[in-house]
Amino acid sequence: MNDKWPLAIFLMGPTASGKTELAIRLRQRFPIELISVDSALIYKGMDIGTAKPSAEEQAAAPHRLIDILDPSESYSAADFRRDALAQMEEITAQGKIPMLVGGTMLYYKALLEGLSPLPAANPEIRAR
Repeated sequence: MNDKWPLAIFLMGPTASGKTELAIRLRQRFPIELISVDSALIYKGMDIGTAKPSAEEQAAAPHRLIDILDPSESYSAADFRRDALAQMEEITAQGKIPMLVGGTMLYYKALLEGLSPLPAANPEIRAR
């Protein structure tokens, strides 16, 4: 992706505040594709306590970056930034507008501001 950001819509707020319902209504009227900005919904099976969009809601408006990893796998804000930018680029190439929906503000901040170029965590130390 180049330095020029594509047009994108951000719908951010706390859990269960109506973001999904609004996003689905907007998707019915405008050429948008939804990208989840939720650190719990990245993981498969996180259906309780997350206000995860129902199967019906996801059928009406598919959300990208939901249920992509097993809970035993790690995922960082840097991973989210990489994946979200790739999704945004793909959506824009299709002539649509990415709408990022969620409440994980660390992910939002990482996407907009980037992250410090720190080394990755040492897996041997983390295993202790």
